[in-house]
Amino acid sequence: MRGSMKDLPLALDVPEGKIWQVEWGGNTVEFGQFNQTVDPAPLFKGLPDDRCQCPHWGFVLKGRLRYRFKDHEEIYEAGDAYYAPPGHTPVLEAGVEYVEFSPTKELAKTMEVVERNMQMMDEV
Repeated sequence: MRGSMKDLPLALDVPEGKIWQVEWGGNTVEFGQFNQTVDPAPLFKGLPDDRCQCPHWGFVLKGRLRYRFKDHEEIYEAGDAYYAPPGHTPVLEAGVEYVEFSPTKELAKTMEVVERNMQMMDEV
């Protein structure tokens, strides 16, 4: 299987950036581009330790990502391959472009909580 960012379905389109996603072989492939820094930590409220419980493997194409863990922060910059184990919250910095791979079942559990939190924020 193959696909470019423009071939994948658009999963998120907000003023701050875009995410394209597709499920292949039990994994979710995600391309992301952000033109403004986004810290989605509040969206993980309700998960264990209020952090994402899905592991991710990825590659930063441009810019940088930060992943906050309970006891430290990791920074991934253009050209870096990374593994982010469960127990993190991401910070998507302005100008970042990345590709990330996540087990679909684990990601779905996390996204259920994230989407519920997004709906609650929209209602306020």
